[in-house]
Amino acid sequence: MKIKIIGIGSYIPTKEVSNTDFDKHVFLNEDGSPFAYPNEVVIKKFKGITGIENRRYAEDQYTASDLAFFAAEKAIENANIDKESLDYIIFAHNFGDVKTGTHQTDILPSLATRVKNKLAIKNPKCVAYDILFGCPGWIEGVLQANAFIKSGMAKRVLVIGAETLSRVVDDHDRDSMIYSDGAGASILEGSQDESGLLSYESATFANDEANFLYFGKSYNPDLDPDIKYIKMYGRKIYEFALSQVPCAMKSCLDKSGIGIDEVKKILIHQANEKMDEAIIERFYKLYDKTAPHDIMPMSIHDLGNSSVATVPTLYDLILKGEIENHEIKKGDVIIFASVGAGMNVNAFVYRH
Repeated sequence: MKIKIIGIGSYIPTKEVSNTDFDKHVFLNEDGSPFAYPNEVVIKKFKGITGIENRRYAEDQYTASDLAFFAAEKAIENANIDKESLDYIIFAHNFGDVKTGTHQTDILPSLATRVKNKLAIKNPKCVAYDILFGCPGWIEGVLQANAFIKSGMAKRVLVIGAETLSRVVDDHDRDSMIYSDGAGASILEGSQDESGLLSYESATFANDEANFLYFGKSYNPDLDPDIKYIKMYGRKIYEFALSQVPCAMKSCLDKSGIGIDEVKKILIHQANEKMDEAIIERFYKLYDKTAPHDIMPMSIHDLGNSSVATVPTLYDLILKGEIENHEIKKGDVIIFASVGAGMNVNAFVYRH
């Protein structure tokens, strides 16, 4: 038996923020000194590397669990199931619910419990819990659902990835332009046909790599040092991703028994356009191949990096025909892959 995604849904916030909205930001170096060049140059370089032109921020009245609820409703509707039939709700996030204008994260009760409450699920045997696994959280949730279903512990699982990164960024750090908000949700159950999850890989690198992403103080020395923001060592993450993600994808594909030429799409975490392109290039080089030009759909240009939400949102948008020049047909083989804080890397091969 395999598991398959029988329903998918996403929530893309309506608040659009373009690169030009950062014109007046006061960007600083890590030591608090000003940049030697104007924001116009900062933004131009940023777009050239990341590919990001716009991003979405959550509406002020909503938190991450609200976005997750909206996406979950759509996934349940798309799957055409009774919500009371869910055995687990697995919610991947990183910072909990952060209200507008605050920096305090709220994870009590768990965000999964909040979603169950908002969905008005009465079945107490629907177990709800959160996972913290960096950007690869939604994929890891799918792998946990796979284990639950195959072991007989569950028949149907809701896996969600949602985040509001815009509320934990340092406005004086140019990396703040990368992050965005959003939610993606999926319903998984057992499959007796040819479709479903074929193989997977997952790993945590926690020696030298553990603190490549971390919570740190603002680059503005005048701000309270006890208030923390998401920070990263971008170059180290880039090098780590290029060395580890292609290998994980190859191992995963080899275990599936599927040939590289059968892969129709690779849905990779939308972190950085140049990094993702380099990962795909290296992956195909491992097979002495050149990557097909249409193998990697992207949503980062208009949606930014919404962490755990990027992969399920991208999948949902493709299935709805909202990613230009990309489609997924029944029987197509897809590789899902991600990398993020931990440092964590994971992937799975899936037949649609």
